[in-house]
Amino acid sequence: MIRLEQVSLMRGVKPLLENVDLTLNPGDKIGLIGANGAGKSSLFAMLRNELHPDQGNIDFPAKWRMAYVAQETPPLQRNALDYAIDGDVNLRKLQAELERLEALPDSAEQGLALGNAHVALADADAYTVQSRGEQLLLGLGFTLDQMQQPVASFSGGWRMRLNLAQALMCPSDLLLLDEPTNHLDLDAIIWLEDWLKRYAGTLIIISHDRDFLDEIVNVVVHIDDRKLKRYSGNYSSFERQRAAQMILMAGAAEKQARKKAHLESFIDRFKAKASKAKQAQSRMKALAKMEELAPLRAAAEFSFEFREPLSAPNPLLVMEDVDAGYRSEDPETFEVKEKKIVNGINFSLQTGQRIGLLGVNGAGKSTLIKTVAGDLDPLAGTATIGKGLIIGYFAQHQVEMLRHDESPLWHLQKIAPTVREQELRNFLGGFNFPGTMVTSSIAPFSGGEKARLALALIVWQRPNLLLLDEPTNHLDLETREALTEALAQFEGTLVVVSHDRHLLRATTDEFIIVANGKLQPFDGDLDDYKDWLFKTKLGKGTDVLPAAGKEHKTAYPSTSPVAPPTAAPTVDKREQKRVEAEQRQRLAAQRKPIENKIKRLEEQIAKRNAQKADVDAQLQEPAIYEAANKAKLKTLLADQAFYTKDLAQLEEEWLGLQEQLEALAV
Repeated sequence: MIRLEQVSLMRGVKPLLENVDLTLNPGDKIGLIGANGAGKSSLFAMLRNELHPDQGNIDFPAKWRMAYVAQETPPLQRNALDYAIDGDVNLRKLQAELERLEALPDSAEQGLALGNAHVALADADAYTVQSRGEQLLLGLGFTLDQMQQPVASFSGGWRMRLNLAQALMCPSDLLLLDEPTNHLDLDAIIWLEDWLKRYAGTLIIISHDRDFLDEIVNVVVHIDDRKLKRYSGNYSSFERQRAAQMILMAGAAEKQARKKAHLESFIDRFKAKASKAKQAQSRMKALAKMEELAPLRAAAEFSFEFREPLSAPNPLLVMEDVDAGYRSEDPETFEVKEKKIVNGINFSLQTGQRIGLLGVNGAGKSTLIKTVAGDLDPLAGTATIGKGLIIGYFAQHQVEMLRHDESPLWHLQKIAPTVREQELRNFLGGFNFPGTMVTSSIAPFSGGEKARLALALIVWQRPNLLLLDEPTNHLDLETREALTEALAQFEGTLVVVSHDRHLLRATTDEFIIVANGKLQPFDGDLDDYKDWLFKTKLGKGTDVLPAAGKEHKTAYPSTSPVAPPTAAPTVDKREQKRVEAEQRQRLAAQRKPIENKIKRLEEQIAKRNAQKADVDAQLQEPAIYEAANKAKLKTLLADQAFYTKDLAQLEEEWLGLQEQLEALAV
C-alpha cells in the first residue's frame, strides 16, 4: 500500500501540504483532485522521487514497478510503434541481451544462456508485443501508416499520445496519469477508459473530466486547505459527500459564531464589574481557546453567462452540396491541389438548435467547424449565410492564437476600441481577471486562464451562433462547470465538438456525426455512440451508424427505404417484444430533444418573469415618476414592454412544444 505520514511540502514560500496522513490500498483506482496550484503534480513528483517532502515520510513497496507519462518527447527518427514499445524497458533490456548473446561464439554456456534468454522473453510476452503495441496505438487514434512515421514528424499533442502509449506499454504496479485526456478525442478517451478499467495495479489519475473519473475511480483524494482527504466512491459520490460536509460545516460555523458573539457580549458587559470579573475572565479564556472553523470557500465559485444575441436570423446558415477540405499550392509547380475531407454536405442551421458534433479522430469534425465558421472556403457547393449572423468561434488551438506579450485588456480593446476602459475592466473582472492582472502580459498565465480569456472575448461579441471546438482543454473542473451552465442558458444556436461528455449531455439536444466522409444524423445518445465505437474499433460490428441501422438508412438524409420482406413470418412473442421495445426507444429519442427544449424554455420564462417582476416593482415606486428620473422611467417602460412581448413569444413556443409532445403520445 501507499502510506503518507505527517507529510509537509513547501514550494518556494508557498505551503502546499501540511502534516498530511493518507493510506491508499493496492488495486485502488484513485482520482486526485483539487484547485489549480493546490499541489497535485507536486504530489506525483514526490511519488516519483523527484521531489522530497520537507517533513514526514512516503512509503510504498520497493518492488513496485511505476509507470507515468513523460512530459518531454525528443524529436527522434525512431518510428512511433517502436517508440511506444520502448515503454516496456525490461523487454528492451532482454532483447538487447539476446542480441549480445547471439553475437558470441557458439558454446555450451552460450547455448544455455540463449535458452534462458528466450524463456525470459516469452515470460515478458515479447512475441505478442508488436500486435499489443499496434492495438494500443490504434486505440489512441493512430493509423497503421502513422505508426511507421518518425516521432519527430508528429505535433506536440500527438507526441503526448505517444508518451501515454509508452506508459501503458510498461508493465506496472503503480500507474500515475496527469491529465491523460487533454490531448485525446472522445473516441480515444472511451477506449482509454475501457483499458484503465481492466488495469490490475494501483492507479492515480489527475483529471478535470468528471465523466472520465466517474467511469474509472473508486476512491477520490481531495487536496483542500493544504490537507488530503480521502472519499470512497467515484467523483459524483465525492460531490455528494462534499456537499453534505459543507452543509454541516456551515451549520457548525454559524453555531460557533453565535457562541462567540454571546461570550464577547458577556465579557464586554461584565469585565469591569468586580462581582462578575471572575466569570468574565473564565469566558475570556474559553474564547481564546475556541478553535476557528475553516472558512467556507464555496461562495467564491467562478460563474459567467453569455449575453443575449442582438439578432436571430433564421436560418443562420444553409450548405448545399458542399465539399469541405483543404487547398494547398505546390511550391514548385504552383499547382493548387484539393484534399476533400467531408463530401456532399446538405445542412442548415436553424435558430435555437443545439448540436453535438461526433466523429472519430481525423473524421473531419474540425474541418467542418472551420468551414461553417468561414475559416475554410468550400471546395464545392454553396454556403449561404443568414443576414445578421454573428459567429463566436472557439478553435481547438484558440489559446495559441492569443498575443502572449499583451494583456487581457489589450485583447478586449482590439475588438471594442470605442468602449470606455472602465467598462472593459469591469467585464474582464467578471472572468476572474482582477486588479493588475487585467493589464499584465498573459505570457505567464496558465492554460486555463488563457482559455478563460478566449471565452471572454467571444462572450463580449454577443454571438447568435457559437461554434466550439474542444473548449474545455486546459479548463479546471470549476471553470468547466461554469462554462456548462453558461452554455445551457445560452439563447442562441450552438454547435460543439467536445470530449467532455458532461458538457455535451447538459448543453445539446441532438447529435450529428462525421463518418466515412459524410455528415449524417446520429439517432442515439452518448451511450449508443460508445457502443458503436467499440463495435467498429474492435472490428466486431458494422460501419452502419445507429441512426442508419435503426431505419436501414445510409445517407443524410436517406431517400432509399429497404424493401419489405416477401413473406410475412409467423408472429413470435419475443420478436414482438423486441419490436415494441424498439418503438419505445424511437419514441423516447423523438421526445428527448423536445423535452430538452421545453426545459430550457421554462428556464428562460423563469428568468424573464424575474426580470419583469423587478421592473414592475421599480415602476410602483412613486419617486420614479419625478422629473429627475425621466430617462430611467423611459428605460423601465421600454424594458417592461420588451419582457411582456418576449414572455408571450416564449409561452407560445412552450405551448407549441407541449402539443408536439402530446401528438407523439397519441
